[in-house]
Amino acid sequence: MIRPGLCSVTLRRLDADEVAHRAAAAGLRVIEWGADVHVRPGDDWAADRVLEAMARHDLTCASYGSYFRATPMETGKFGDIAATAVRLGAARIRVWAGKAGSADVDPEEREQIVAGLREAADVAGGHGLEVALEFHGGTLTDTAESTVRLLEEVGRDNLGTYWQPPQDLPDEQALAGLELVLDRVRAVHVFSWWPSNERHPLTARADLWTRAFALLTKTGRPLDALLEFVPDNDPELVPGEADALRKLIEAGA
Repeated sequence: MIRPGLCSVTLRRLDADEVAHRAAAAGLRVIEWGADVHVRPGDDWAADRVLEAMARHDLTCASYGSYFRATPMETGKFGDIAATAVRLGAARIRVWAGKAGSADVDPEEREQIVAGLREAADVAGGHGLEVALEFHGGTLTDTAESTVRLLEEVGRDNLGTYWQPPQDLPDEQALAGLELVLDRVRAVHVFSWWPSNERHPLTARADLWTRAFALLTKTGRPLDALLEFVPDNDPELVPGEADALRKLIEAGA
């Protein structure tokens, strides 16, 4: 029920075919393609190159990792993002909830972000797509509690959330947050940072991830577990990290 995959931003310095080649060689079968480098919104040529690369390496697109932040400046611009996601064969688009943390945003700005996310969800729904929020500091999803509140405010069934371990949050608190958003989690970004953004092999936080996958497995829903970072952004580490990811998923089953 949990598919191991790769975020293309893990290897953003490599071209799309090399990303696909390395993902397939590591035994991964799905990729979240990032909109920052590999497939920008509206770039049909890049999307078609990615499609060709996925076909060559027997891969599918798990999701389209956009950098849409639901700000007023982006009103009316989600159509290109949705069209590119459809062209890639993605079922889900990742979006961001603004540019400020939940404790720092004022009510007007929050309502603008809510409106932007409603628009994005409605446009995506018209294309048969889901939308999921990046679970990240410096946005309205900086805590599990704020994420739940935001999802309720937006009020769209095709809007869910990603999950990842918040920086510097101990395992017990991180897992409590996962339980709080569990019913709305659509995918997880997998990496091992501690403390702050110091990168380690995935096995360095094996207990956290085994318990996280146990919770995710109990949902009974298909989910994606996507490697997002590896130490030093080293492509040579992807096979080992992919193997560790599969073993952690199995340990949590």
